[in-house]
Amino acid sequence: MSAMSRKIIQNLAETLSKQVKHFNKTEAECLIQLFNGLLGEQTDRRVGLGLDRSKFRNILHNTFGLTDDMIMDRVFRAFDKDNDSYISVKEWVEGLAIFLRGTLDEKIKYCFDVYDLNGDGYISREEMFHMLKNSLIRQPTEEDPDEGIKDLVEITLKKMDYDHDSRLSYADFEKAVRDENLLLEAFGTCLPDAKSILAFEQHAFQEPQER
Repeated sequence: MSAMSRKIIQNLAETLSKQVKHFNKTEAECLIQLFNGLLGEQTDRRVGLGLDRSKFRNILHNTFGLTDDMIMDRVFRAFDKDNDSYISVKEWVEGLAIFLRGTLDEKIKYCFDVYDLNGDGYISREEMFHMLKNSLIRQPTEEDPDEGIKDLVEITLKKMDYDHDSRLSYADFEKAVRDENLLLEAFGTCLPDAKSILAFEQHAFQEPQER
């Protein structure tokens, strides 16, 4: 797989650019080239399956500035649509389309999937607690930091839980974010900032290598 021929890459780019919104054929081709380069760095013999978890986490951390292990694991799962523990080239391009250029609708769905830790269709009190505990910096003077986080969970529920069932459904989350866009990443950073996106696109979408 790491030595995809030029022709295969071009055909794949054409197919993917038709299936995936936000990238044209040239951009899809650049992303496939980048994917190939990353695959080439992997030592895993099962390289044909795609990018493994540790390689992908390195990209999330080093390229896009994500730092929370729990969130990075969930981002991996959001990209890995078929749950085979590898990011295929198609999953890579589809995931990056939302990650880099997604509409608000797409980003709301993506963030909800990331934050719904157990995949039951709701963000529970416990899930909020875990994510907020991870994303907040603890002050050494605080007697019981967990109390502060519990308070924060209650404030968040008050603001976002429209149907008052003590958990956030997708409809709750969507309505809250539409009313106040800043709530999109309420439970931890799971999307790159504008600066990281720009740097990545400038690097990835340079002129394709000489034919």
